[in-house]
Amino acid sequence: MVLTAINELNAQRQADANASWGLVPTMGYLHNGHLSLIRRARVDNGKVIASIFVNPTQFSPGEDLASYPRDLERDLALLRQEDVDMVFVPSEDELYPEGFQTSVIVSEAARPLEGASRPTHFQGVATIVAKLFNIARPTRVYFGQKDAQQCVVIRQMINDLNFDLEMVVCPIVREADGLAMSSRNYYLSPEERQSATVLYRALSAAQSTFIQGERDGQMLRSLMAKIISTEPLAQIDYVSAADPNTLRELDRINDSVLLSTAVYFGQTRLIDNILIAAN
Repeated sequence: MVLTAINELNAQRQADANASWGLVPTMGYLHNGHLSLIRRARVDNGKVIASIFVNPTQFSPGEDLASYPRDLERDLALLRQEDVDMVFVPSEDELYPEGFQTSVIVSEAARPLEGASRPTHFQGVATIVAKLFNIARPTRVYFGQKDAQQCVVIRQMINDLNFDLEMVVCPIVREADGLAMSSRNYYLSPEERQSATVLYRALSAAQSTFIQGERDGQMLRSLMAKIISTEPLAQIDYVSAADPNTLRELDRINDSVLLSTAVYFGQTRLIDNILIAAN
């Protein structure tokens, strides 16, 4: 069932008020990473809602809002194959009506990494996700580990604003050569696509070095940067070895660490990460 209006979703949601509902928010142009979230939601819940909305407020000026890949018919066909109960495809006017002036700001978790490069990004993310929580009223919500900082920001918002739901973070889904699946991979030329495999190579090398006993955060950051810099088409935005909960850069790693990076390949900016949990 495809719904475009909030009141339609409210009515359908109320009709199955006693069911457990899993929500998978997306911006469309679905790939197997998205579908892995749908499948997990299907296992965990009686009903599944997927949303498709390219959210304008999380794009900074000059970013790729107008050119962001879209293929609604293909997305809907994929979701039908996964037996999704409802697909919410609102218009921009439906979610941001004339006179809209309220935003959700998560201060500390949104500041480093992606927040330093894209200062307004997480304000847009938190606002639209909060709206979707209120509209869909899910039992559980599903996000991918690839957007690691987004997961930290949304978890903080859930805790701070007392949303009555469970957040489930699912593993990164990768191509055979290690590249994390992303809608933005669509932008890459064949040469850039090959070059982009350096992200996973750099993260994996840092992970292996950590497993071998390295606990100096700067050493791990330097190793990632050195490997990425071997690719002529790669331009580093940041490399990070940070606390997975606070996202503060670590000098000395005592237990867990989030290794992450953002790199430009031509005009396309890709992110990736590996989370190393405490033993």
